[in-house]
Amino acid sequence: MGEKKGQHTLVVEKDRAFLDELSEYLDILGNPTRLRILTAIETVPKDIRTISREIETSYENTKKHLDKLLMVGVIRKEAGMSAPTSKGIHLVWKYSVMPGGIEGIIQNLGLFSNLQVRFDDETLSERIEAVLEQVSGKIGADIPVVVLLGGPEDGRAFPLTTDIVSVGRADPAAAGPYDPEHDIVLPEEYGAVTRISRPHCRLISSGGRWQVEDCGSTGGTYLNTMRLDLRVRADLHDGSIIELGKGAKGARLVFRIPKESTGT
Repeated sequence: MGEKKGQHTLVVEKDRAFLDELSEYLDILGNPTRLRILTAIETVPKDIRTISREIETSYENTKKHLDKLLMVGVIRKEAGMSAPTSKGIHLVWKYSVMPGGIEGIIQNLGLFSNLQVRFDDETLSERIEAVLEQVSGKIGADIPVVVLLGGPEDGRAFPLTTDIVSVGRADPAAAGPYDPEHDIVLPEEYGAVTRISRPHCRLISSGGRWQVEDCGSTGGTYLNTMRLDLRVRADLHDGSIIELGKGAKGARLVFRIPKESTGT
């Protein structure tokens, strides 16, 4: 099968240490109990006892899984107050998902998947696909979203609720309408992104698939590190990484689509 537009093959050399770390990363994220934990604390920080009740497993087992998730940096723990009990209120550790934590997982897995990483051990590629499918299918919204990575609004999610979504920075002085409710409007800190009235790029839903096109931006639009040609649409897949310009003031977005909408 040939490579899709916006994809290329990255050959990974025989680096045993890297492959061992990747294997451990997949082991940690591929566990269904850990995915249930991430779902339980996705929006509200919770203590271990509350989490263990919700996922219906023991305190000790929950603690073990939380330690694993802490190790890969997708959750954090902070001191908080327990719910009132007959013994009063006391300090507890509360666990929550790191800003951009879940999106970071999908970014990492999507990078391997969409760059068509070739491993000597083919089972690693299969495991990456399997874990990416599990994470994307178990966590997050039931409509397509893009999640902003890095910068002052790291982790912010933008639901895609219309068939055409413009992406860029707001410019009240510029001519040209935009929809502040449905378009993706980024703050001025993302200096490499052009104004929304002449959007940097557009996300378009057509024929049951989502695509991205560059709208004549100065900094360029990149899909999985490959620069897109002007006005030429490229298909998006779950985990696709969209870069708007390059450098510290550019913006990076990860595209997520519900499992039931991914197709085959």
